[in-house]
Amino acid sequence: MEFTVPMALVDYIPVIFFGIASLILVRDLAGKSGKLSTLIFALGTLAVFVAGACKATWKLLYASGVGNFEFLNKMFFPTQSVGFLLAGVGALFILLTAKKGKRLYSVNTFVFIGMMVFGLGVMDAVLCVLAAKLKKPSVIAIFVFSFVCSLCMGYLSSKDFAEAAMNWIAEGVNVVGQGSLLLGAYILHKNGLADLELK
Repeated sequence: MEFTVPMALVDYIPVIFFGIASLILVRDLAGKSGKLSTLIFALGTLAVFVAGACKATWKLLYASGVGNFEFLNKMFFPTQSVGFLLAGVGALFILLTAKKGKRLYSVNTFVFIGMMVFGLGVMDAVLCVLAAKLKKPSVIAIFVFSFVCSLCMGYLSSKDFAEAAMNWIAEGVNVVGQGSLLLGAYILHKNGLADLELK
């Protein structure tokens, strides 16, 4: 790796620019929505700033001959990715809750359903990959079924739960879906998930 001290110092410039921009935005957006929305946005931008500062510091320490603190470099992408995700979610909540003085808990249910479906989709996709690595293709179907049940729950959550029948249907779908997830996880566990090498 060919890093020089001037190159490493220049790497701090965009980090500082982002940090200043984030402070301005957090200050200006504070009070436009609920405190939780602003906090999520602030935590996200802070994570991005820390990721950039750590990578620039790694370059500086490496270039100046102090040492190769590789963990400062390796944490960059995970920390920055989570940071941008949080900042985006926080900004979206600020926008959606600011217009009518709503708070985060009263945001349109669709936003939360979208987040839930995305998160569950990623989780189930990872579990399907792990099932394939363990040569258990039948377990993939279990996780797909569990995900479909979760999609049904998302649809059912938009319905009127004043009726007992609707509650029973939703509870039944949820029990079957989470039971499928448990079954799939148990099968993976019994087939050596703990010892599986992910490399």
